[in-house]
Amino acid sequence: MMSDNMDKKFRKHANKFGKKTVMAVDVISGYDAANGAKQRDISSESYLQTVIRRFRRHHLAAVSLLVLGVIVLAALLAPVIAPYDPNEIAGPFGGAPSKEFWLGTDQIGRDMLSRLLYATRISLLVGVMATVISTVIGVVLGLVAGYFGGVADMVIMRFTDMVMSFPYILLVLVAAAIFKPGLWNIILILGFVDWPGIARLVRGNVLNLRETNFIKGNIVAGMPLRHILFSEILPNTVAPILVYATSVLALSILDEAALSFLGQGVQPPEASLGNMLNGAQSLTVLTTQPWLWIPPGLLIVVIVMAINFVGDALRDALDPNSGR
Repeated sequence: MMSDNMDKKFRKHANKFGKKTVMAVDVISGYDAANGAKQRDISSESYLQTVIRRFRRHHLAAVSLLVLGVIVLAALLAPVIAPYDPNEIAGPFGGAPSKEFWLGTDQIGRDMLSRLLYATRISLLVGVMATVISTVIGVVLGLVAGYFGGVADMVIMRFTDMVMSFPYILLVLVAAAIFKPGLWNIILILGFVDWPGIARLVRGNVLNLRETNFIKGNIVAGMPLRHILFSEILPNTVAPILVYATSVLALSILDEAALSFLGQGVQPPEASLGNMLNGAQSLTVLTTQPWLWIPPGLLIVVIVMAINFVGDALRDALDPNSGR
């Protein structure tokens, strides 16, 4: 009798909640199917697709990359979109922003918008070229020191330590004072000063890779040294190099701005973001003519912050231990 009552209650509840139970099971099954399909898609994607997917998770970095793209495009198209020649006296001395001169004019009547576009080209050129030079030097020295070890490692690392022992900004200022100030001189100075960090980074990675089985297998198989260094070791070191290079790029742009601001970098009448700030040394300019220093100063901040955000996202996206 008792079992019959329990059976009736069970049937009653089953009829009452049957549809909801079926619906819940369907939802869970659909979720599991979608989740399984997503896992299959992730497992079948290439390394580049994985990096792009991880990078897109960093919304601030994605926005920063878009901002950098717009700034670079505007700088490259400066001869087309600049309303005036950057060195042409086109308006009144120290004129405020107007319909004709959107960012006003400087102390001798040159259009600030035109000069800002051309200055961005110069500052980005300095940053990119200095980063390329320092990266090449650091990668070569790091590969040699890490792979060969012994005397080569000791000599290169002691020289690296010696360069890093000097105060960085003092070393740059002394080098800029010794050589004639100019665009290519400042590029070479920054390129030959920024390499020690990359060299130490590459050396550390090479020391780890040198002991792995696939490198030892290449050595036993008699593969040429060029193949081992540049086809096996270097590709496995690219990720940390790219991340570190973004910080060097931002630092090079800041260094160029500082040196040009002090008169030791890019020389007038050629415009750079640093020497456009040179006029801000005057209290009168700071207080009554903000259009002369706020646009270049703000642009430096935006570029450096955007590069740093992109570098942080690249670090997470390229990390093989990062979660999917």
